[in-house]
Amino acid sequence: MASSLFPLLFFLSLLFLDPFFSQANLQKSKTLFESTFLSQPSTNDTILPTLFFEVTKPIRVPNTKPCSLSVLQHDFGYTYSKPPVFVNYTFPSDCPYQEFSRIVLEWNATCKGRQFDRIFGVWLSGVELLRSCTAEPRATGIVWSVKKDVTRYSSLLLMNKTQTFAVYMGNLVDKTYTGVYHVNATLYFYPAVNKMDFFKGKGEHLGSGVGSKADLIIPFSRDLSLNDGLWYEIENATDVKEKEFEIPQNVYRAVLEVYVSFHENDEVWYGNLPNEYITANNLTDLPGNGPFREVVVSLDGGVVGFVWPFTVVYTGGINPLLWRPISAIGSFDLPTYDIEITPFLGNILDGKTHKLSFGVTNALNVWYIDANLHLWLDSKSAKTEGKLLQHDIVPLGVSSVSDFIGLNGTFVTNTTRFISSFGWVKSTYGMVTIKSIQDLSYSNSMVMGKDGNLQIVNQTIHFDDSIYAKMPASNVKSKKSVKRFLFYLYSDYLNQGNGTSLSVANFTLGFNEKKFKDADFRSPSSSLKNLQKGNGVMVVKDNLVVSGVARTQQTYNYDSSKFCYSRNVSSSNYTILYDEVGNTCNKRAKSHFGYGLSRLWPYPA
Repeated sequence: MASSLFPLLFFLSLLFLDPFFSQANLQKSKTLFESTFLSQPSTNDTILPTLFFEVTKPIRVPNTKPCSLSVLQHDFGYTYSKPPVFVNYTFPSDCPYQEFSRIVLEWNATCKGRQFDRIFGVWLSGVELLRSCTAEPRATGIVWSVKKDVTRYSSLLLMNKTQTFAVYMGNLVDKTYTGVYHVNATLYFYPAVNKMDFFKGKGEHLGSGVGSKADLIIPFSRDLSLNDGLWYEIENATDVKEKEFEIPQNVYRAVLEVYVSFHENDEVWYGNLPNEYITANNLTDLPGNGPFREVVVSLDGGVVGFVWPFTVVYTGGINPLLWRPISAIGSFDLPTYDIEITPFLGNILDGKTHKLSFGVTNALNVWYIDANLHLWLDSKSAKTEGKLLQHDIVPLGVSSVSDFIGLNGTFVTNTTRFISSFGWVKSTYGMVTIKSIQDLSYSNSMVMGKDGNLQIVNQTIHFDDSIYAKMPASNVKSKKSVKRFLFYLYSDYLNQGNGTSLSVANFTLGFNEKKFKDADFRSPSSSLKNLQKGNGVMVVKDNLVVSGVARTQQTYNYDSSKFCYSRNVSSSNYTILYDEVGNTCNKRAKSHFGYGLSRLWPYPA
């Protein structure tokens, strides 16, 4: 009976042709159906490669000619358990500009043949710039591109020294896995249309000339040399990774940016069943610990924030045909998560060494986590001051109800989490009091039926961040982010006899976010509604996929006071059925939020 659960949970493949499959650094989706085993047509060099893409809004760049730098050209063949690819990086000396309003990293890749999805990361001097998943190729070839706004890393990218640019992609090439990933990575530096002036009016007390970008970025990643990525690996619920660090004594703001991805036994943690169900049914090969996970970030042993991650589905997940050519939300550019550290600056502005650590509640192997600490420096002073005034953490509230008989049953898990930090920082710009709040809630319901052959998962994560600041001679300013992560899956496994089985899957995946330039405003300054729905059927005979069909539909709507973008697109088995793009904005009230927080708030709402 245990084996009948595998296609439902996507946990274990029945198609173990790769002897290295279970190793921690070689990633593939835990699904019954992998691209490696899909029937593929003969290679025809006259057929153009298929364009794969993730739907997202275009990056707004100024109407100026950018300076460009080709950073990396490499063919990722057998790179599994080998060191990352390293190249020297220096800002292009022939670029005549010094100020840039936008910097874009563009990743272009092609592949032909058979290959699994591979997780990869891009780092500069240990600071992660991009976490992504490869597309799964076909015999006639594929091509895909990822463009990421990396302007927030300007202080690092514009540094006048030679740095190490590193990429790790653990790929395997042999007689079965033939796909080699041919990669080009390029940076584009868009000069500012007008000379930046951050000393206008009251803004002069809040900046030192680089706008909203941090002056220094400290990486929290593993040191080289490695035969793996620079990320930390969290193997279980008690595993905690930590790193010592020291910050300059003239910091007046600090934001921690966290990168997260999940693999192997926790790749589909949101579908993991409770341990009591697994034990009662003697399903010892199935991952457990239930469906709730959270990343816990601590400073010197005290918790400073949490990450409840979005349910990224990689390009081999559920049914690989669903993601051809429309990739799942977040799969080509995994989201990062910011935690406000400013209230804690008073504890670490002493010139001494401190420790930052990461753990994952209920974790199974393996989670890849690292982080970047963005710091704003007071250029007019060698030392700032600060103090943590209040720090409140409401214990994790968990409600878990299981009702099952044998392999059939229902499981409901609800959790809540709240953390609030309040402190002040004094610099030459005056004394700023700042309060940071994370308010999170989670709901997951699962149904197991047909003696374990049917699974239904319905999950919602509410992830709200708020920041309030009181600056000299001003009212309280605030900003807020309200995120909703949606996941629904219906999965049915049907044994057709004679070594043949049928798998049916329906899914919904949603990433919604509203940003408010004033936490008390009712109307958001920007709104994103990103929703995917799809269904697929695959037929397997003697552990080989002999036929299949899948269809995915996506609506993407972004609305702000300055820019709007919408896209409605659908595909089925490599073919685009329709693709509608628009840029019409919805009418709504304009925000009256001033520029006074341009330095305190580094990223526009």
